[in-house]
Amino acid sequence: MMSGIWWDIFLMVAGLVALVVGAEWLVRGSAKLAVRLGISPLVVGLTIVAFGTSSPELFVCLKFNLAGDANAALGNLVGSNICNIGLILGISALIRPLDIKAQLLVRDLPILFWCRQG
Repeated sequence: MMSGIWWDIFLMVAGLVALVVGAEWLVRGSAKLAVRLGISPLVVGLTIVAFGTSSPELFVCLKFNLAGDANAALGNLVGSNICNIGLILGISALIRPLDIKAQLLVRDLPILFWCRQG
């Protein structure tokens, strides 16, 4: 029987393998089902990416809620969304400068700040 750090390393590797295999199974199955139902490939891709990036947080939040720690669940949810948006915008901006339309500054930005203060 393994003990100590080797057991932890084994569990981490096994968890990563299970995550990759499960994600692959989920994506392939979902895409095939959606295409059979006549949903456009763009919508299928966007939905799968959205669910794929949010499902780990869902399970962590469920664990926190079952343990009675709703504040940690909320912190995990908000933090992961900030991280996802920041990483996507940051990497996109590194690859190619982002075009910002005046409509964003006039309409959307004040709403964002208003929601933050409320």
